[in-house]
Amino acid sequence: MQPLRAAYLSLAVGCAVFGLKWTAYAFTGSVALLSDALESIVNIVAALAAVWAIRISRRPADENHPYGHSKAEYFSAVLEGVLIVLAAFTIVREAWPRLFAPTPPQTVGMGLLISMLASGLNLTLAAFLIRSGRAVRSPALVADGQHVLSDVVTSLGVLLGIGLAWLTGFWLLDPLLAILVAANILWVGWRLVRDSVGGLMDESLKPEELEQIRFALHQAVQGLVLEDKVIEIHDLKTRRAGPSTFAELHLVVPGEMSVAEAHDICDRLEETLRQLLPGARLTVHVEPEFKAKHSTFTIG
Repeated sequence: MQPLRAAYLSLAVGCAVFGLKWTAYAFTGSVALLSDALESIVNIVAALAAVWAIRISRRPADENHPYGHSKAEYFSAVLEGVLIVLAAFTIVREAWPRLFAPTPPQTVGMGLLISMLASGLNLTLAAFLIRSGRAVRSPALVADGQHVLSDVVTSLGVLLGIGLAWLTGFWLLDPLLAILVAANILWVGWRLVRDSVGGLMDESLKPEELEQIRFALHQAVQGLVLEDKVIEIHDLKTRRAGPSTFAELHLVVPGEMSVAEAHDICDRLEETLRQLLPGARLTVHVEPEFKAKHSTFTIG
C-alpha cells in the first residue's frame, strides 16, 4: 500500500479505536480506561501529522528544495514522540489521585470486552504500519506504527490491572499499573524523538549498512575488472532523509584517464549502490592519483 493511503487508514482506525475506548470508559468509569482513551486522541493527532508529512515529503524537488522534501517526515516523527511523552504524563495525572483513593469501576466485564476489541484493532494496525513503513523507507509510517504499538502496550497494561483488581478486589492495581505502563511509553517516546533528531542532524547510516555499502563497492570494482583503473575510493559519507539515502565518495583514478572513462566508472558505482539501496543518490568526486590517501584500494 502507498504511504499516504496507509496514513489515511491509520487515521480512520484511530478514530474507531478512540470511539471504542471512550465507550469502555463510559461503561466503567475506570480512570485507567479513561487514560487509555485519552492516549488514543494522541494517536489521531499523530496520524494527521503523518498524513501531512507524507504529502509534503512526496513532493518532487524544486528550485527552493533541490534535494526534495523527504525530511518533512522527521518532523512528524518528532511530533509523535513528543505526543507519546505528553500521553504518558496525562495517564500519570489521571491515575495519581486514585492511588490514594481507589474507586471500583462499574460494569467491568463489558468495558474489558470493548477495550480488548479496540486493542486487537490497534495491534493489527501497528504491525501493518511498521511493516509498510520499513518497506517504503518512511520514518513517518514507522513512527506512527510504533506509536500505535505503544498504545497497545498501554491498553494491555490497563486491561491486566483492571482484570486483576476485578478478581481480587484490590483496586489499587488500577491506577498503579496505569502509571507503570506510562513509564514504558515514555521510553518509547524518547526513542522516537532520538531517532528522528538523528535524521534531522544528518546522522550517518548504521554501521552494518555502511559495511554493506563498502562491500558492494568492492565487489563492483573487482567484478567489473576495474582494479587497474580505480586506484582508490575514500572519504565515504552517508546520510538519510526520510525514504532517501544520500552517499558521496572520492574516486581516485590515473591522471591520464579520460573524462568519459571516469564517468563510466561512476555510473557503474551508482548502479551498484542503487541495487543495494533503492532510491539512493550517489555523488562521486573524481580525483587524480596524487590525491590518494592509501597505497592500496580502500573505502572509508
